[in-house]
Amino acid sequence: MSNVIAMLREQLELVDLPFTQKPILIGGMAMEYYGIRQSGKDIDLVICDDDYQQLSTSMPDKRKDIYGDLGIVTGPFEIWRSIALLDYSFYLKDAIDEEIAYVVSIDRLLLTRVIAMDVEKYRNDLKLMTGYYYKTYTNHQFLLESEKRKSSYAKNNGIVFGGHYDE
Repeated sequence: MSNVIAMLREQLELVDLPFTQKPILIGGMAMEYYGIRQSGKDIDLVICDDDYQQLSTSMPDKRKDIYGDLGIVTGPFEIWRSIALLDYSFYLKDAIDEEIAYVVSIDRLLLTRVIAMDVEKYRNDLKLMTGYYYKTYTNHQFLLESEKRKSSYAKNNGIVFGGHYDE
């Protein structure tokens, strides 16, 4: 986690971006922050509309529009007013405050992947995130109990009625 934040801090210090509200880290670097996968080369941020309006006025040639999601591409940054037309206030909910920026919550990150699951890259991220959720949140006592009953599940397509296990 700290490597991602250190790298983000370093990159933000190299540029002078006039944010009035802390940006929200999203995308591949957020995936890396949670230990799900390594990020690509770009740094995706979501910013509030006021900050976007200021940046788009000062950098009109750096604007990018993907189906109505408006952004600015400068250096390693892709800075978005929205992703999937969901804005700063949406991504701010439950975000982690890392002083220099927020990091999108794992649940909001998952939702962005679900929304865009038609894209192969995001389908692959969904598979990785499924593994992350199971690894992080599985009740291990329940898992051990179910492991004892694998043969019963295999015989009955995963369903056992009336507690009749083949143990």
